[in-house]
Order: sequence, then structure tokens, then C-alpha cells
Amino acid sequence: MRAVLVVNPEATSTSAAGRDVLAHALASEVKLEVVQTRYRGHAADAAARATLEGADLIVVHGGDGTVNEVVNGMLRTEVTTAPRRPCLSVIPGGLANVFAGALEVPRDPLEATHELLRALNEQRTRWIGLGKVDDRWFTFNAGVGLDADVVAEVERRRGKGRRVTPWLYTGAATRCYLADARRKPLLTVQVDDEPQVTALHAAMISNADPWTYLGRRPVHTNPETTFETGIGVFALGSMLPHSVLRHVAQMLSDRAKPQGKSLFRRANISRLRVTCERPLRVQVDGDSFGELSVIDFVSVPNALCVVG
Repeated sequence: MRAVLVVNPEATSTSAAGRDVLAHALASEVKLEVVQTRYRGHAADAAARATLEGADLIVVHGGDGTVNEVVNGMLRTEVTTAPRRPCLSVIPGGLANVFAGALEVPRDPLEATHELLRALNEQRTRWIGLGKVDDRWFTFNAGVGLDADVVAEVERRRGKGRRVTPWLYTGAATRCYLADARRKPLLTVQVDDEPQVTALHAAMISNADPWTYLGRRPVHTNPETTFETGIGVFALGSMLPHSVLRHVAQMLSDRAKPQGKSLFRRANISRLRVTCERPLRVQVDGDSFGELSVIDFVSVPNALCVVG
């Protein structure tokens, strides 16, 4: 088996020593090539090349952003001529590692590596569905408005040298909420063939559960959503403090099933169109995707083979 290990050396919890242990363990079972990313988009380029060259497996050691790059590289239009698509595996190396968590990959990189080797020996693979926003694939979530503003704020502060922590995200979320709460609702959503729903403040789209993590605590927007179902949407119709706090409490509950008169929520949907009165920020798997006025989200079943 030929495998490519894509490592983001800048990811929150990766290290040279950990990379070497991981590479040594994998090389004992597969023919391994190691790629360390050097620029934004390098992981996508490496994954596209590996796919075209007939790799059997791509292993990502990094955070959710690196995973997203690799998946988009594997599924680029120009690689459709590849004889087959490789399978994907993830060794957590970022802060949240939401995609790995949804796949029930152990958080500890060494434990995750041993589990991967067991899965390879037992030939355990499965196909999972992905989401797509315009021409960009996402593995676990996307969003328009508030959560995209939070992502942009965290990226801005990270660019100033701030270390990314759960507290940084919490502070950014508080500031963005206080700013967005004063604005009028700008979103309209349409799910599959249902009538449009207007006057919404933010839309959070999920392809798996949990939607994200707050530290080690899972955050559930659409707990019914899995890699085997369609996508889910969670859209806020009110930004009043009591309403938002109630939904936050629901999302953090172990038996989460968010509901309320001001909440628009659907699970297992095929298509979603979000229309904004003016361009709003969009995020995809925790990375900024720009500002758009009309955004189409679709669910693509059986889009990716994963080991485990």
C-alpha cells in the first residue's frame, strides 16, 4: 500500500518528535511519503498530486483546516481522471479536531496512529457524505453570519500573534454577538422544496455531529446529522440574550435537541439556499470563505472513503 502523510508543522498540537514517531509507525506497514506543508494550499496541492499518482491512502496530521484542504485537493475537478481515489485518515493535530471527533478518532495522536494501523490490518473502510458550498467541499460544518464573523475575528487575532485557545474563541464569540445583536436580521433560507423563511440572523450548517467543540465539550446544533444523512441547518431568528442563552444551553446539553419559536432547524436535507440582503461572511470547516450574498449548500452522499 502506498500512503502519503501530510503534516502541518504549524498546527496547534503537532511537533517534530510526534511527526517522526507517527511516520516511523506508518512506514512499518506502508510505503510512505511525508509532505510537510509550507504555504496555504500546499496540503490541497499535495493531495491532488497523490490522487493523480495513484496513492492508496492519504493521512492528515494537522487541524481541521488542513483536513479541509486535503479533501478539496482529493476532489478537485482535474483529478477526476485518476484511476481511483485514495482513502483518507486523520491523526489529530489541531485545537478542536472536529472532523476527527465526529469519526470517533482518538484525540491522542499515538493512540490514533495505533487505531489506524489496526484498521488497515483489518481493512476497515467506509464511505461518508460531505457538504459543498458553491465549489468548496466541507467535512463537518459551514456557516453564514455570526459564526463566520467569529472565525474571521479569531483569524485576525491569530495574525497578530495571539495563541488560539478555547478562551480566544469564547471572547471572539462574545464580541461578535454583541455587534451582530444590534443589526436587523438579513438572512432568508430555503430548504429543499419548503417555503422560504425570512428575517433570520445567522445560519449554521452541519454535515456531522457535533457541530464543533468548546474545549472538550461537544456543541450540538443538529444532533440527528451524521455522515450518512443529509446536511442540517440551525438558524437564529432572535438575538435577544435570553433566547440566545437558552439555545446555547440546549447545544451544550448531552441530550441536545435545540428547539424554540425563534429557531429554524432542519436535519437530513439535500439542498439549502441562504440569501443575504447584503454580502455576509461565510466560513467553511472553520476557515473564512469570503463574503457572499447568495450561498448554495448541498449534501453529497458517499463522497469520500475513510479508514476506520
